Amino acid sequence: MIKLDDFLAHDAVDPRLTALIASVVEACGQISALVRRGAAGEILGALESQNVQGEVQKKLDVISNEILLQRCAEAPGLVAMASEEMDDIYPVREVGPEGGYLLLFDPLDGSSNIDVNVSIGTIFSILPAPRADGPRPAATADFMQSGRNQVAAGYVVYGPQTTLVLSLGNGVRAFTLDPLNDEWVPTAHAITIPHETKEYAINASNLRHWATPVRSYVEACLAGEEGPRGKNFNMRWIASMVADVHRIMVRGGVFLYPWDAREPDRAGKLRLMYEANPMSMLVEQAGGAAFDGQGHILDAEVTSLHQRISVMLGSRAEVEHLMALHAEATGV
Repeated sequence: MIKLDDFLAHDAVDPRLTALIASVVEACGQISALVRRGAAGEILGALESQNVQGEVQKKLDVISNEILLQRCAEAPGLVAMASEEMDDIYPVREVGPEGGYLLLFDPLDGSSNIDVNVSIGTIFSILPAPRADGPRPAATADFMQSGRNQVAAGYVVYGPQTTLVLSLGNGVRAFTLDPLNDEWVPTAHAITIPHETKEYAINASNLRHWATPVRSYVEACLAGEEGPRGKNFNMRWIASMVADVHRIMVRGGVFLYPWDAREPDRAGKLRLMYEANPMSMLVEQAGGAAFDGQGHILDAEVTSLHQRISVMLGSRAEVEHLMALHAEATGV
């Protein structure tokens, strides 16, 4: 297996893209070091501020965001960035005829778990920047691209090991950070999500608020081998998307964060640009599927920088079953 530096230096990949990914990974290495220090580094706890989502920010949310902004701004092909923690885009260079890249990230996914020492992570997505005949400032509209346009996506999970899971559109690889020399070593060459599973991840306490297809799906799973599915399921829920999806990447399963009747006018809770699209690219590249209750997540129309969406992704057979339940409910 080739090491991360060699993989990124492959001749078929734009050097500007590899330099940007390298910058993201270096920033994640810094974040990993902070996570390992925890309370000893005085980075735990919440701030008085809220992000654009109206969520109380943790100290490490803000610190991680700043690390990514500062480190990635040095990448020569980067035109602009957008973060779940910021209202607006962060321009780096003007849009011009040479093109370049746009970076989106959730600097610290699962931050509600920071203080209780549960696995958290960083999620990132890279889109192509538009080309312009003459220089112009980067704009929010430049980011309004389908998830299918992503040229790379990945996440880093900060757990017992710090692991990078990455796709450039030709499969999914994993690299683990060796703390002895700070080198990312290959640990999986071609990740493949098992087609079928007996494991699902969802916050079951919200069952009464879900739409009928999701509620029917979970009730059938809970019924076990005596129920309509004819097999027993295990339920897992970490409340950190990175950790839950990483488990699916390693051994299969399905992750659900569906529409909720308590906020009927909102399509879902997870962010399309910072969470759903990059994770869906990784899952599809690993042979799985990703569904938002209406269609494939990667085909969803992007209308705003902080757009929310319903998410159901993982082992293909389970996602296809969920798609069939939704089609049956709508008569399509």
